[in-house]
Amino acid sequence: MQVLILEDEPLVAAHLLRLVKQLQPDWQLMGPLASLREATQWLTQQPQPDLILADIQLSDGISLDLFNHLQPACPVIFTTAYDHYAIRAFKINSIDYLLKPVDVEELENAFKKFALLREKYSNPVYLQELMQFVQHQQRKQAFKESFTVHYGRSVYVVPVGEIVCFTKQELIYLHQADGRQWITDCRSLDEVEELLDPQQFYRANRQCIVQKRFLTGYRSDDTGKLNVQLKMEKPPQVMVSKDKAAAFKEWITP
Repeated sequence: MQVLILEDEPLVAAHLLRLVKQLQPDWQLMGPLASLREATQWLTQQPQPDLILADIQLSDGISLDLFNHLQPACPVIFTTAYDHYAIRAFKINSIDYLLKPVDVEELENAFKKFALLREKYSNPVYLQELMQFVQHQQRKQAFKESFTVHYGRSVYVVPVGEIVCFTKQELIYLHQADGRQWITDCRSLDEVEELLDPQQFYRANRQCIVQKRFLTGYRSDDTGKLNVQLKMEKPPQVMVSKDKAAAFKEWITP
């Protein structure tokens, strides 16, 4: 079993190597590699490993960008000090996402997931399908269930299920069915989109994300654009472009 380790902090790398050797003494460990440059060179010139343990923040960039570019077929276990990369990580072939300092029990559980994949799905097609299922389940757990908003000195928690849409004005707002709108702490709709379940929320355009359960319908205009109707007081105008109309219709179809 060949395992490649990507980690730019020497002490963290040494700790991770000790844990892996403790749990899997027969595995062949390669690395650690500290940079995207080293990792890119290794992955393009060497046979693919069976598993990759990767820190997200390397010395010269984010390993997620590397994997999005190279798209390795082998599973990846990510380690990081920051949990806000979780959604992006699960879009890659990741089977787990461990926060530093890595705990031996959490690492062991990640290895058990990896072993299950290999044992029951040695066929690459079935392996890929199972990994996609695991990623989907883990991503569902990682989606936000509520947003905190501020009004004066008060802080309110708004469950995701009560949010009709998010809009971009000068700031990012969330809207509720009774017409209330709140300023969020998010810096962009791109950031909001990463936090939401794409089966329930749709990026209608650059200024708006809508939730499916609050849609009442849509109307096509002469140009092929869709005017989306929302169940709320004083709804904003939401237009879906002609280019995105087919994808939007497919998304709302049960």
